Amino acid sequence: MTAQVQTFGTLADGTTVERISISGGSLSAHILTYGATVQDLRLSGVDYPLVLGSPVLEAYLGPMTYFGAIVGRFANRIANGCFELEGRTFHVPTNWRERHALHGGTVGTGQKIWTIGALTEDSLRLDLILPDGDMGFPGEMQVHAYFTLSAGDLAIAIKAQTDTASPCSFAHHGYFNLDGAADVTSHLLRINANKYLPVDNDLIPTGEVAAVERTTFDFLTARELGTNGIDHNFCLSNAQLPLRPVAELCSIKSGITMSVETTEPGLQIYDGAYIPKTGLQGLDGRLYGQFGGIAMETQGWPDAPNHVDFPSSTLQPGDTYLHKMRYRFRQKSN
Repeated sequence: MTAQVQTFGTLADGTTVERISISGGSLSAHILTYGATVQDLRLSGVDYPLVLGSPVLEAYLGPMTYFGAIVGRFANRIANGCFELEGRTFHVPTNWRERHALHGGTVGTGQKIWTIGALTEDSLRLDLILPDGDMGFPGEMQVHAYFTLSAGDLAIAIKAQTDTASPCSFAHHGYFNLDGAADVTSHLLRINANKYLPVDNDLIPTGEVAAVERTTFDFLTARELGTNGIDHNFCLSNAQLPLRPVAELCSIKSGITMSVETTEPGLQIYDGAYIPKTGLQGLDGRLYGQFGGIAMETQGWPDAPNHVDFPSSTLQPGDTYLHKMRYRFRQKSN
């Protein structure tokens, strides 16, 4: 199938949102210019999508904000929407419980229009310029998101450069469901992390780096995800490393396994506990309810700008941020 570009919808200001279709190996994907969002992802021979998405733009402007998007310029939370950098104090709009910044503020990269920079049958590059001062962050930042499909792999790379020192941590915020069931609580999850970040009642890291042993966060051996209400960072390393496997998700029902590879020091696991119980209208007429999908977001550690002992999230002029991730899908043959 050749790559296609179609109109997906129109924003209130008249801006057109496009949907790009690419395919490679056994995968096909639809990606939106709004938020660099993976709107749909299909595996050959499987009659349901592997991700949660919406057939209409309006959902992404409201109840399905962040679903499948590239979020940043700082993914996850910044306590009190405030941080200090090189002797200056910066403020980011507080869009999390009206007290903290989440995913780059009220209009982060997941809510901006990206432009198509390059397109082939199995790959796509989307580009974005974040002006100096955008959402309170310093520095003009050039951002590129690369999507490539091959075999059963979805590879995503995010590249960024800045002209002023700035926090920089992007994440792909896709929600996965490997068997098309109403929830993912029976999916088996394994994570190569023996530490995690405890959080307060606002889901802000306390600063402690705790062992997963004998806690609900111990996934060193694969076990069912369950209904624990997890929205926490798992500490994979203290710095970026070469691309390596860090986690695996598996559905016994479908026989589909998804391994997660990344260069990043953190993996945010969100089990979908806060998806409304009443449900959100999704792809193929599906209704997504509580625990309907799991987000596995490779990224820097949350609130890193406020913790000198966390892996640094500051991008300096002249340096290049390069975040690689790969989701590898395999299905056992009957």
